[in-house]
Amino acid sequence: MLLEDAPKSTFPVKVDEPHFEVFPEFKEASYSKRYELFCERLMRERLYDGACLIMSDKTGGLKGKFTEPNPEFNFTTFATSLTAHAVAYSRLRKER
Repeated sequence: MLLEDAPKSTFPVKVDEPHFEVFPEFKEASYSKRYELFCERLMRERLYDGACLIMSDKTGGLKGKFTEPNPEFNFTTFATSLTAHAVAYSRLRKER
């Protein structure tokens, strides 16, 4: 996931709970923190094999500059895992 590194995505956000209660960790959390928690849950619950969260501002993004808010979900690890899956799939297809 790529999220814009801007004040509206990095400062805490209020929640509105008209229909159901929001998880406590999402209350007063910024959008960037929510995305980080989302990636963490996808991985912990084994719903995804890999996840990546990077942030970039409007000018830096055009120059390829980005930050990784959580080292656990960095681009290098994600790309390495994705490459390994692609190679394994390719070899599996050749064996058929």
